Amino acid sequence: MSKQIIGNDKYPLKPHNSPAVKVPGLVFASGQVGQGDIKTATTQSLTALKEVLELSGSSLDKVVKFNIYLKDMDDMLPMNDVFVSLLPEGPKPARTCIQAGKLPGGETARIEIEAIAVVEMGSMCCMNAGST
Repeated sequence: MSKQIIGNDKYPLKPHNSPAVKVPGLVFASGQVGQGDIKTATTQSLTALKEVLELSGSSLDKVVKFNIYLKDMDDMLPMNDVFVSLLPEGPKPARTCIQAGKLPGGETARIEIEAIAVVEMGSMCCMNAGST
């Protein structure tokens, strides 16, 4: 099975992970961290995730599964308000939401969201670090 590594100048490849990896029919987008109050952080995280998905040839409306990591589970209700408002209308994808002890990005990091989305393999794009 072939895979394509997705990244660009704004979302560069890192020694420990890639912004996204595309395989036939799916894209796996790494977690995007949001900082500050939970509403701002959720907006930051989903906006960055949207950009990575679009870079991969997919979009938020093609997500089949979100994993959400919160610094504090008490943030779940306000996070949900923003989360739902930023997603396309209609039924929402499968989702897991857990409290994480510590998130990357320092003390102000409040949320990390990752996604799995449907994608057409024909939509090869971006700064492809390589295909295998």
